[in-house]
Amino acid sequence: MAAGGLKTYSVTFLPDNKTVEAIKGKSLFEAAVAAGVMITNVCGGDGVCGKCRVTVKSGRVKASPTMFLSREEIQRGVALACQTFVDGDAVVEVPVDSRARVGRQQATEDAIRFGRVSDHVGEGKAFRHSPLARKECLTLPPPSSQDNISDQERLFRELRRSAEIPIMQMGLPVLRRLPALFRHSHWQVTALLGWRGGATEVVDVEPGQTCALNYGVAVDMGTTTVVAHLVDLGTSETLATKAKYNSQARFGEDIITRIMYSSTPTRRTEMRELLVGDINELITGLISDAGIKPHDITYVTCAGNTTMTHFLFELDPNQIRRDPYVPVALLPPVVRAAEVGITVSARGLLAALPSVSSYVGGDVVADVLVSGMTQSQDVSLLIDMGTNGELVLGNSDWLMCCSASAGPAFEGGGITCGMRATNGALERISLRAGGHVEQFEVVGKGKPVGICGSGLIDLVGELLRVGCIDRTGSFLPEACDGHFRVGESGDREFLLFKHEETALGSEIFLTEADIRNLIHTKGSIYMAAETLLDEVGMTFGDLEHVYIAGGFGNYLRVDRAIAIGLLPDIPHETYEFIGNGSVQGAKMAMLSEEAMAYIRDRIAGSMTAIELSTHHKYMNGYSATLFLPHTDIEKFPSVVAEQANGASTEQGREKPLAIANRPSR
Repeated sequence: MAAGGLKTYSVTFLPDNKTVEAIKGKSLFEAAVAAGVMITNVCGGDGVCGKCRVTVKSGRVKASPTMFLSREEIQRGVALACQTFVDGDAVVEVPVDSRARVGRQQATEDAIRFGRVSDHVGEGKAFRHSPLARKECLTLPPPSSQDNISDQERLFRELRRSAEIPIMQMGLPVLRRLPALFRHSHWQVTALLGWRGGATEVVDVEPGQTCALNYGVAVDMGTTTVVAHLVDLGTSETLATKAKYNSQARFGEDIITRIMYSSTPTRRTEMRELLVGDINELITGLISDAGIKPHDITYVTCAGNTTMTHFLFELDPNQIRRDPYVPVALLPPVVRAAEVGITVSARGLLAALPSVSSYVGGDVVADVLVSGMTQSQDVSLLIDMGTNGELVLGNSDWLMCCSASAGPAFEGGGITCGMRATNGALERISLRAGGHVEQFEVVGKGKPVGICGSGLIDLVGELLRVGCIDRTGSFLPEACDGHFRVGESGDREFLLFKHEETALGSEIFLTEADIRNLIHTKGSIYMAAETLLDEVGMTFGDLEHVYIAGGFGNYLRVDRAIAIGLLPDIPHETYEFIGNGSVQGAKMAMLSEEAMAYIRDRIAGSMTAIELSTHHKYMNGYSATLFLPHTDIEKFPSVVAEQANGASTEQGREKPLAIANRPSR
């Protein structure tokens, strides 16, 4: 049929049996999005990740050439959804391993994995409890001939008797309701006060005494995962935690790809709606668990990288990726949550934690607050590992930061059998001589589906330890005892699990290209840390603390990370895991105006950002990190000792962190 002069065809997606009308020339990936069928898409539709495999069961399509599919697969109808285009009615099957896990992912285990904060973090100060939204229960004196000030001033006067509030403001809708509200409630009212930067707003006035009903939501807007905590603003108690995968991932798993997609106002609206939809879905789960009403949520604080904050406020992020890398704003104004579509109290407020630069955002600022590194003279390094690596160096006197383009390998992106850390992900493994699997652990237990970031680091570290790869990451076939092979594409592979040993009946293997991908990722992080230290004339030996932030960091095994050269070879006790410092910092800020001011002025306002892309030390030294663990092996004495012993010594090896027997979702 034709619509507006354009030919359209019916495309049906199996096994969902969803049919959508698609214009001729539209990609199967775009058609799937329109049909509500979520397909994994790491590269944002550029055809360079090979993750969006589908099978065309019948119909007419046109496919672009790709190196990710063998001739046999193409003959069977296998295609990349983003590189295959509608040319007639078609029926397309989306296999399980190509389905993006971005729908309802609110299980408790997700909240534990991505919302976890360590029990003890740094030596941070205790901030005064003064939530950004607080309620004051008031009994107003009725007006009289001796006391006939206006209703508004009467309210302001009573509020100032309980606290010093230099600047107070009130919205017109609230002002209009005052006369009837005061008199019908017999002058017994509750005023909701909200922090708006330099002023305090009387956000709302309610009849009666409702001070006990005042809640806030702290949100970590991660590139991969969105996490939300529900907090009682009166008692500071965390009542519920929820997490889900970021729905924006359908347009690319890295920030740059999403920025490129959001090139028009319509697409920026789409990106905001996806993010806000995730936040609202989490809030729905939170209020259901806690048994409260949306109206009772009066404040929302969000922490995320600079681009995610732009998406939240529907700001144009495109200058972030262009020299000289200028964002629209580092500290967006406090607004009504309803203005961006967040479904809480109609007059509830929304604040985002400030960013430092285009690539060091409010999530990292929150990490610094949680670590307590600004409360000590000890020199500390903070590393937030994710699709982008952010690092902060400093102490109570100074702070420096930078961003390293790590890529999506830590989230399983760009890895042949890679996946996120969800059910079925291999996250721990140990090998014995010949590369044989000795022990392994899978998220949710059961058979493996693929390899997540922590599993990839473990695996490469183990392959190096048992001698199956050399320091360049190349396989040594004679040492692989039958696990080595050359794949159909000509790439050299290490077979880890056979068909019958996996949950989906597909082999799980590692290629030399996968290892090179990880080497580039780990090299970027390591060199960024070395560059920051060099800027102030220090070395890794000068560090008293190294804080590892991010949900991924919770499951990192330090000894294997050192073995591949991701982390510096310093005493293991130097490392401390703070988990999801982003959501914790957002929560601390929401519970204390003092903490929010500290974040704005002492942390974000005093941090010096270093641009690595033009930094001679970084650019000159990066190539030296592209070995396992490093070109200069003497930088890693424990690895030298381990190799000299011919095998890994169990004494002193890092124990797995919080990984045993986690329930399936």
